[in-house]
Amino acid sequence: MASPLIPPAEVAAYGGLPSPTPHTEAELAALLALLTAPRMRITTVVVGHSRDVASRSSAAAFAEAWRAAGRQPVLAMVDWPESAASWLRAAHRFTAGEPDAWVVAAAPVGWAQMSRRLRHSTDWDPARTFGFAALGDSRVPALTGPATLHGMRGATADGGTWAIDRGWVTQQLPARRMPVPPRGTL
Repeated sequence: MASPLIPPAEVAAYGGLPSPTPHTEAELAALLALLTAPRMRITTVVVGHSRDVASRSSAAAFAEAWRAAGRQPVLAMVDWPESAASWLRAAHRFTAGEPDAWVVAAAPVGWAQMSRRLRHSTDWDPARTFGFAALGDSRVPALTGPATLHGMRGATADGGTWAIDRGWVTQQLPARRMPVPPRGTL
């Protein structure tokens, strides 16, 4: 059986993928909107994150916002290193609670490695996975292989959304609000 690990030369071929940045309020709101849309019927979530400061902060902010929205507590918070020998232990912790959805705040390379391990060793479903802006980079599905992240969605820093479809990342701009006309007489 082939290893799901991405060879170092392949990671290097994609250049330096950006490190996660602190989430924005618009990003957090868009992510919550994706998960709480009426058609989604998501009640339980597991949150996973890299060990960098921005990812930890984003994961904690999501868990707090999820609770503040009156949702069930997050089933588990799972972290993983940016580099590891296998990610198997983290993958099993990430999928153990059998949640309705997974939320990910992570560095692109660590998430690429983790997602390949998830597809290889668990029943994880990328179509039930939602990520912060750092993961909406087209190099992430290119690095993992087109089928690994098919169906994953997330939020952009400006409050838009992104989705992965057959290896392509597509983005939808945030909804524009029409300006409110002034009231009264001129």
